[in-house]
Amino acid sequence: MNEITGELEKFSKICYLRCSSKEQSPLLQEKDILSAFHLEGHQEFEENNSAWKDNVKRPEFEKVIELIKKGKVRDFYVWDLDRIYRNLNRLKEFFLLCKNYNCKIHSYNQRWLDELNSIMPPFDVIVLELMINILGWLGETESTKKSARVKMAIVKKDKGTYSYKGNKWGRKAFPKQTIERVMELHLQKKSIREIANSVFVYDKNNNSKKISKSAVHKIIVEKAQ
Repeated sequence: MNEITGELEKFSKICYLRCSSKEQSPLLQEKDILSAFHLEGHQEFEENNSAWKDNVKRPEFEKVIELIKKGKVRDFYVWDLDRIYRNLNRLKEFFLLCKNYNCKIHSYNQRWLDELNSIMPPFDVIVLELMINILGWLGETESTKKSARVKMAIVKKDKGTYSYKGNKWGRKAFPKQTIERVMELHLQKKSIREIANSVFVYDKNNNSKKISKSAVHKIIVEKAQ
């Protein structure tokens, strides 16, 4: 057996275990997967990270994706599809990736996937594409409903926009002394740039920084109304 074939067999079956927090343990996921699919000779990738937020890095999952792209993964095992992505559109993209590189997805909580994997060609491709399209449709529906829920939660009043909990949205108003200082310099015929270089604002930690030119312009416009 040559080296390339050995590498391919080493990674041909991958089990991906993901938990959302440090308090959770992937051991239960592992136990369920191993018992359900009688796995042997597989490679495990494990991490504790969110599958929802796009800005959260998942280094172990990225390794899996690279192996799939190299054609080294024939079967991908997971406890639940939401261990891959909670976002349905992202999940659809992952299914497309696996389809393009002949990698079958198996899930302990979605055993019906194995029924799809056992369908004889050419119907297996037809059914898989149908399922991927359904995932995409569900993802779009999910996004639309989420947007609608956000809009319904907004309450507009004369003094601003508020969430359904009563929290005001948008940037907090500047202190009275900041507004007065801006207007004082404005009456002295100072330019917006000159005012921005002369007026300082403070954050919640009492760190100072120069006020932005856009903020100066907004204050002047609002006071002129």
